[in-house]
Amino acid sequence: MKSKLLIALLAAMLGACASVPLGDESRDEQLKTFPAVSQDKAGLYIYRNESMGASVKMEVDIDGQQVGTTARKTYLYKEVTPGKHTITSHAENTDTLEVDLQPGTLAYVWQEVKMGILFARSKLHLVPEEQGKAGVLESTLVETR
Repeated sequence: MKSKLLIALLAAMLGACASVPLGDESRDEQLKTFPAVSQDKAGLYIYRNESMGASVKMEVDIDGQQVGTTARKTYLYKEVTPGKHTITSHAENTDTLEVDLQPGTLAYVWQEVKMGILFARSKLHLVPEEQGKAGVLESTLVETR
């Protein structure tokens, strides 16, 4: 009986969805048109379009500053100065990705969810525009700091 209760509890924990503060709906719609960025900035989309690890929130930093927290099917958007930046994802592990962003461009980082020992792990990937746009379109904007 105890084992059935433990299995049910674990299944409930794994199936639960993490919630994070969502961004403004009109801003989400606007960002999904992938608007041009001024020449003194670069736009950075960081998205997590998978359902795996749904109960796990993952904090994201850019250059050591926390910018937001992702959950399943969400994305962050941040305009930064062009140049080199370090993106960090915190899950069961900590993964980092170095990017060199060009002025007036948009870049897309996929926060892949991987199986961990106790919780989900993550792996960051700089992806091509077409893949990035598709991932963002199936996700919802979360608040950034």
